[in-house]
Amino acid sequence: MGKVRARKESKKLFIDFRYNGQRFREQTLLDDNAKNRKQLESLLQRMEAKMLLGDFVYADFFPNSSNLQKLKNERSQESLASKAGEALETDTPLFSDFAAQWFEESKIQWRSSHVRNVSSILDSSLIPAFGKKPVGDITKADIMGFRAKLAKRKGRSATGVVSPKTINSHMTILRMVLDEAAERFDFETPYKNIKPLKLQKTHIEPFSLQEVQRIIDNVRPDYRNYYTVRFFTGMRTGEIDGLKWKNVDFAKREILVRETLINGETEYTKTDGSQREIPMFGQVYDALKTQYAATGHKSAYVFCNQLGQPLDHNNVTKRVWYPLLKALGLNKRRPYQTRHTAATLFLASGENPEWVARVLGHSSTEMLFKVYSRYVPNATRMDGSAFERLLGNTAPASSRKEDTHETA
Repeated sequence: MGKVRARKESKKLFIDFRYNGQRFREQTLLDDNAKNRKQLESLLQRMEAKMLLGDFVYADFFPNSSNLQKLKNERSQESLASKAGEALETDTPLFSDFAAQWFEESKIQWRSSHVRNVSSILDSSLIPAFGKKPVGDITKADIMGFRAKLAKRKGRSATGVVSPKTINSHMTILRMVLDEAAERFDFETPYKNIKPLKLQKTHIEPFSLQEVQRIIDNVRPDYRNYYTVRFFTGMRTGEIDGLKWKNVDFAKREILVRETLINGETEYTKTDGSQREIPMFGQVYDALKTQYAATGHKSAYVFCNQLGQPLDHNNVTKRVWYPLLKALGLNKRRPYQTRHTAATLFLASGENPEWVARVLGHSSTEMLFKVYSRYVPNATRMDGSAFERLLGNTAPASSRKEDTHETA
């Protein structure tokens, strides 16, 4: 279906339509206003009615158009009509070429991990599917067909195929490329009214405080401090694995979350909101003081291997975390449940949700109420005192003693 559009530079209206497998644009001297748009839309309707009946003659509507050269005569029109089912010809670049240009222009604003993810999506999915097609010829049917095929790929989800979240990630990149191309080459993006796939509600399996203490008491001694900090701060895996001593402030009893570890390298946190200060609650202060004696002069990283390098979370999960849960008779759960556990303990102790959201690095309480709603009793305090008392009432007496010797 054709459209009445306006030139950005001149604000003059033109008609953008397809006929016999080709795209045409007919310029006018009409200003962009409601009256003129209505006039051209009426003209477009008459044109499309004749096209539908097979009675459209281009020269009858645009006798002085330079586009008549494309058509030449009625005989050439018939020839073009026989090829209407073939790929449309446009003056836009191939998807592969434009996607490469878009990627190079855009990556300066992304974290290095996101650059790798986008590059992988382009190379493994989008370029193979659309690379040889002019970007202006991609249709909504092409997009929907691509998504349907993507949904059948093997994946690591419980269903054995690619998860809806992964599909949405691929589709988001495709939409960004097509939207940018449509704006630059002045065509209507085919990515319209395509909604993301619905995601299942996040299923959390937090540990009880008693289970947390069992884990801490029974874990390998060299990982006791690590899991103590994980359980009682709610730090993300990349944040705790990338934590450096320069961001541990013993004087103020704060952990400064400034970086995250991805693929063995530290970089800026997930979002600006993830930049935060976390109080050292209960056993956390003692755990970090003990850890400092072990690695403070060995590595820039708080938690590291024997070579002073940051931990490999996959290795730790397989060799320490899962075997420990099995030995304790606890259900197998991902290490990320330590973060969910901290969140539920904060909320169950009566802390104010806004304060909890800040400690966890959420920009608002929306995610908090969505994921942890049944753990929110009421909104009262905003200082962490309730959680501090909860830990104080359950921790061993030795862990409540303050170490008066502070290290900056």
